[in-house]
Amino acid sequence: MVTESFLTALSPLDGRYARETEPLRHSFSEFAYLRDRVRLEIAYLIALSRDAHLVRPLSASEMTNLQSLISNFQTTDGERIKEIERATRHDVKAIEYFLREKFAATSLADVSAWLHFGLTSEDVNQTAHALALRDARDTVILPALDAILARLAAFARAHQATPLLARTHGQPAVPTTLGKEFAVFLARLQTQRDLLRAHRFEAKLTGAVGNFNALVAAAPGVDWLAFSTQFIRAHDLEPNLITTQLAPFDNWLRYFDALKLTNAILLDLAQDVWRYISDDLFTLRVVAGEVGSSTMPQKVNPIDFENAEGNLGIANALLEFYARKLPVSRLQRDLSDSTVRRTFGVALGHTLVAYVSLARGLDRLAVNAEKLRADLDAHWQVIAEGAQTILRAAGIADAYEKLKTLTRGKAITPEIFDAWIATLDADETLQARLRALTPVAYTGNAERITEHVVERWDSTTVGQ
Repeated sequence: MVTESFLTALSPLDGRYARETEPLRHSFSEFAYLRDRVRLEIAYLIALSRDAHLVRPLSASEMTNLQSLISNFQTTDGERIKEIERATRHDVKAIEYFLREKFAATSLADVSAWLHFGLTSEDVNQTAHALALRDARDTVILPALDAILARLAAFARAHQATPLLARTHGQPAVPTTLGKEFAVFLARLQTQRDLLRAHRFEAKLTGAVGNFNALVAAAPGVDWLAFSTQFIRAHDLEPNLITTQLAPFDNWLRYFDALKLTNAILLDLAQDVWRYISDDLFTLRVVAGEVGSSTMPQKVNPIDFENAEGNLGIANALLEFYARKLPVSRLQRDLSDSTVRRTFGVALGHTLVAYVSLARGLDRLAVNAEKLRADLDAHWQVIAEGAQTILRAAGIADAYEKLKTLTRGKAITPEIFDAWIATLDADETLQARLRALTPVAYTGNAERITEHVVERWDSTTVGQ
């Protein structure tokens, strides 16, 4: 819920865009980070009892008590942890002391010594971050991306046969269809979506330098490699057993790279649609009450696409920084990664704002069919590719050169093209094939390709 406090927020993600980014707070707020680490510390204590048999068996009521500490974790609990942290200046130790306080007046008091037993902070912190990345992907990022893909699929289907003058190097080129142009974006994004969805996030539970040193010393009879694997997989994460104090961030960076490319494709889409609007090929549906300019009352601006472009740029700048920063850590570990990892929600927040803006912008698009047709009718020279290829297939000498002489740098009308055909040394069948070429009809297999892409999307959504 957005409150008046958003007016004093330092970051626009918690201010201007608080409504859009609210779903990410469940995974990436300071409260969420504290909650998830409390959850992991309790899960580890339970595993020490149930799986390693180091902690005495826990009663049903004690298990209920432990689970309630997770399910009933409140902001007051988070505030108490932060109060302890101000004294310890160590966030994970503060969580351990908080749990000791919670255990003190219960039957769990005697197992307090097993909290955080043999672990290093990163066993808890990195696992918590992996959970946050996974949960945010599944509940926020992918649904927001799917909302865009669904709109692209609907648009591609509706306009798979709508002719469009394509442009290469910004110049009039071979025609395509409007649906095919959007199908290209749909296909590219679906490939990225599949990569994002399939990604398995790694986490570690290997001790201070990655060798389980303290755990092996204190309990050599436990198979700590098997214990670690089971614990991490129980949280639906992939265990990494080959680590220093840190698990290398390579796995997370592969996810960020896939997200970065997804964002780059969407930025490409935003810029293309902006240009289509600027060229009057699209119009934006007017929303009552909106203002497009403080002085020009007629304006309806493509603000959603511009907003998306800016936020995608910010998100990708952070994702690129992660790729430079996180693979590098002095010796076993330095602390500079910790503060960087706390910005993951910022990168995802700008990503989410962009996705919401794009979906909203796509909903407002309307096709200017008259302008699309006028563009094609004004550039008959674009069928020169088809004409010279037909002539080459028929064995006509210098076919390319003939069309170059006729069309290069010139505005060609249907009458000029028809008169030129009459000058050719060609039979009636060949001339008829040339006269059948028109900018509106010269779209090749654009419809079939579009249909194939949309069907792939349909089969994906049915299977979910």
